[in-house]
Amino acid sequence: MPKETIRVEPLSTYLERVKAPASVVTRHGDTIYVSGLPPFDPKNGAVADASIERQTELVLEQMKLCLETAGSSLENVLKCNVYCTSADKFAAVNAIYARYFPKDPPARIFVCVPQWFGRFDIEIDCIAAV
Repeated sequence: MPKETIRVEPLSTYLERVKAPASVVTRHGDTIYVSGLPPFDPKNGAVADASIERQTELVLEQMKLCLETAGSSLENVLKCNVYCTSADKFAAVNAIYARYFPKDPPARIFVCVPQWFGRFDIEIDCIAAV
């Protein structure tokens, strides 16, 4: 069974703008893979210069859009990988994350990264069932 690349607008266009050689969403069978994305400002597609709380909301809203476009939902997320520039932001990220996964949250890892190519602090990718 071949993989399927799924465009999610406007996110696919935003990713192309930063010349990232990645697909926003791929699907193989009944499994969906959502790429980590920077917190794009939905008004203009630029990377948002915002608090960690707002950045977390933006990336989780993007994830929700990706999942729904691919025929799934946040309730079907099996695993998330959270990449953040500081462990000091852990509590703030968790407070927002818990709003998106209030019941039976998926498996997760929180990894500290030194920095991104832009001025943002978080990316979250996931694997979900259809």
